[in-house]
Amino acid sequence: MHKATTIFPAPPSIITSAAVGGKKENEGPYGQYFDKINDDPYFTRETYEEGESQLQKQAVRIALEKSGLKEEDIDVLIGGDLLNQCVGTTYGLRDYNLPFLGIYAACSTMSEGLLLASMLAAGGFADIAMAVTSSHFCTAERQYRMPLNYGGQRPPTAQWTATAGGALAVSPKGNAPYVRGVTIGRIVDMGVTDANNMGAAMAPAAYSTIREFFRDTGMSPSDFDHIITGDLGKVGSRLLCQMGDDDGIDIRSRHLDCGLMIYDSESQDVHAGGSGCGCAASMLCGYFVPELKSGRLKNILFAATGALLSPTVSQQGESIPSVSHMVWLSSEKGSGQE
Repeated sequence: MHKATTIFPAPPSIITSAAVGGKKENEGPYGQYFDKINDDPYFTRETYEEGESQLQKQAVRIALEKSGLKEEDIDVLIGGDLLNQCVGTTYGLRDYNLPFLGIYAACSTMSEGLLLASMLAAGGFADIAMAVTSSHFCTAERQYRMPLNYGGQRPPTAQWTATAGGALAVSPKGNAPYVRGVTIGRIVDMGVTDANNMGAAMAPAAYSTIREFFRDTGMSPSDFDHIITGDLGKVGSRLLCQMGDDDGIDIRSRHLDCGLMIYDSESQDVHAGGSGCGCAASMLCGYFVPELKSGRLKNILFAATGALLSPTVSQQGESIPSVSHMVWLSSEKGSGQE
């Protein structure tokens, strides 16, 4: 174990996963990989916030059903979202009578949740640990920017918050995919103050974590099928790859970004790409986990990215600190000695 990176001697397994999305997500290139699509942005509830809670509840329920697990099989439930006090999660999960850990890592919440669940499972503290997160375009716009009916103009660097969520469960017993290792991210702040340019704010944090993993392990990008970031979008992805080029680390040839995958930039008006906790979570749970389970992918690094701002500090002129936590996922268990 290094200061930030842990390689598990006995890698735990992701034993189930589920992805839930909305109408716009279904219209994107990966719509077929969602387990459930909701055309109603209210999710049959009265408010968008209640709808996001319903979305998260759906993700947990479907993940349990897909694996034949019951609520009482789960030892701990780890979750968070973008809303103040993580109310999307707490109100969504309050009916589950489970030990609960609420976390906040902005759009990197799924990688932090998976990281923590894996540590609990690998360390013998949980037989099954579950992680869940979500985002909703309408709740995020209302909280972070302007009321939807204000009609504010979105600059080209802005990203579209995904109405989506994902849930997965980790256990020390199971088959592929395996969580081979994790790297805990550091808070990185390069002085970006534009809340409509999340990609530029988050790219340095993603690069910091990716670079640390390679330094800690002695591995290189060529050891992986993909290096996947959460939602850097067009702007942040360019910056990330450029930082790698400057350091002689070839991220570019392996890089995928969930914010660039989830929507079709040609036919869907999402400006610089997708964002939100649910963007990376739904792509991981709906697409990448099954690809690893089938063996079509062998090794990936999943580094979701989060901007740790709030509307209050942004209005006060503060810069945007960011963090990126990363997980090494594999279709092979390995020896734990890499």
